[in-house]
Amino acid sequence: MTEHVLHPRITDSSDWVTIVFILAMGIIALTKSIHENRFEDFIKLIFSDKYIRIYRDSSNLMSMFSISLFFVQIISFSFFIQILLSNFGYGSKTDWILFIQIFTFVVYFILSKLLIEKIAGTAFQIEEYIEHFNLQKVTYRTYVGLLLLPIDIILYYYDSILKNIPLLVLYSIVALNVLLYIFSLKNYRKEIFSKLFYFILYLCTLEIAPYYFMYYWFTKDSA
Repeated sequence: MTEHVLHPRITDSSDWVTIVFILAMGIIALTKSIHENRFEDFIKLIFSDKYIRIYRDSSNLMSMFSISLFFVQIISFSFFIQILLSNFGYGSKTDWILFIQIFTFVVYFILSKLLIEKIAGTAFQIEEYIEHFNLQKVTYRTYVGLLLLPIDIILYYYDSILKNIPLLVLYSIVALNVLLYIFSLKNYRKEIFSKLFYFILYLCTLEIAPYYFMYYWFTKDSA
């Protein structure tokens, strides 16, 4: 009688990463096919403000185009954070549980911040300005997220890349976001100067404080 020994099938722990990347690329391809003209205007955002001028209504924040690409940007930023954590020795870039935790945190952070900003805008009587300003921020952040996605893929699949490359990418993202933020402020300078006190209060409490506390928490734990 022949004895059969069953061996559990061992799957590569990085399989889920490939699936996530394929999913993100699939969403981009589907969004492009459904909203071809809008997607072309969006891709040219770094060279032209045509997209901002056409889709400046705050209702576009909840359109399927925005929601689809929002999901892609969450994937992109979440995985980049995981790569950074792996680079500093706080986790593994193949840990799918860590990815889910980061993904959930990023989603809650962004959505909570948007909700609080909306409430603050109503309280400070700058609701209309905040809605348009948030739409512009979300648009630029989504654009940065799409640019970051291929960088994520390269950083993940090429282990020979120098360890300081992710940090350089991080600094570039921060610098780009600051420039885009300044550009957004420039577009609404009239509204800002008309309610300067409320805007400074909004800027300190909702745009600077959250990131400062996150930086303080991270550097404190790593010290």
